[in-house]
Amino acid sequence: MFPQIETIFLRQMASGDRLHLQVYKFIGAQPGKKVYIQSNLHGAEVVGNAVIHQLIEYFVSIKDTDLIGEIWLVPVCNPMGTNERAQHFSPGRYCPYESKDWNRIFWDYEKEADDLLSFSKLQLDLSLEEIRQNYLHLIQEKFTKNLTQINSAASVPYTERFRYQLQSLSLDADYLIDIHSSNNQGLDYVYYFRHREDSAKYFLLDFGILLNKYDGDAFDEAFIKPWLALEDCFQQLGQEIQFDIEAWTLELGAGMQMNPDSVVKGIQGIKNYLAEKGILQTDGLPLPASKSHEMYFAESRNRKKYYAIAGGMIQSRVQLGTQVKAGDKLYQILSFNKENQLPKLIDVYAADDGLVYDISTNQAVNQGEFVLGIVY
Repeated sequence: MFPQIETIFLRQMASGDRLHLQVYKFIGAQPGKKVYIQSNLHGAEVVGNAVIHQLIEYFVSIKDTDLIGEIWLVPVCNPMGTNERAQHFSPGRYCPYESKDWNRIFWDYEKEADDLLSFSKLQLDLSLEEIRQNYLHLIQEKFTKNLTQINSAASVPYTERFRYQLQSLSLDADYLIDIHSSNNQGLDYVYYFRHREDSAKYFLLDFGILLNKYDGDAFDEAFIKPWLALEDCFQQLGQEIQFDIEAWTLELGAGMQMNPDSVVKGIQGIKNYLAEKGILQTDGLPLPASKSHEMYFAESRNRKKYYAIAGGMIQSRVQLGTQVKAGDKLYQILSFNKENQLPKLIDVYAADDGLVYDISTNQAVNQGEFVLGIVY
């Protein structure tokens, strides 16, 4: 099965060079759900490009009858961030011109929605699919109005033009997967939203974090937050509903690296997820492990970041993935000084039990810089 390949203009640079996105659309023989998958929204987080490349190779090898619905893949979705360099290092987390995190710029319909409760009252006797289509129409209608300002003489900052391009591709998807990695050294895990734990297990990762505190500015949040809000409205009216709409952020390994193990986990998990959702119907999928897979779930509010209490060099740090108890030593700072004293060794201990899921790449820290993260 060969994809439809679409190249989309993104930005013209001062030099006259032009940046583009490229979308690979695999369309099944039968209509069905739409899946949107992108990678490299943060410039240093490149691992998802390898995942998408191997997914493209896999989809090319199957028949269109093996795919129900459609899958859109957008690798290197942020060329501005990907191309950013500081000597050997690739930061690419922030738009340098606007000083904004590339994943905190997205348009959230709920913040501009009219009275959702009134809308919900008018939908009470309709089927879930009818409600979905009516609501999606409202979202798309409001979203399209962004074009008026984009195309005006005053126009808009680049981040608003950029977000419009990505969201115009993904707004009508049923399932959205945004592939990231730690910008330091991190475990392989998935961010998910409420009532989607069972689906989270389909990715076959060992660890998942429930996003229960969010503003809607991140890509996955902006996509699913309006649907969660509509579910809440129906609950207020005494009717429990849940849309088959899901958003995921896969965190695969470390920044600036394409760790082979993380790539394998990403590919295996996405293929298994698609099979469990009825999108892929090929031999060998879903994987047998999908039925009995167990995950360690935690909530985003139960994360603690440890910042250096003094400047110096980090040594004797616990390994990534370590389960720690309150009182266990987490790391040691070798701290130099300019006070006519010998260097000091400062031990730092865990305040709570938990799992070490993220650690800094740089082991030389200024006071107040990130050292490691624990979820409990």
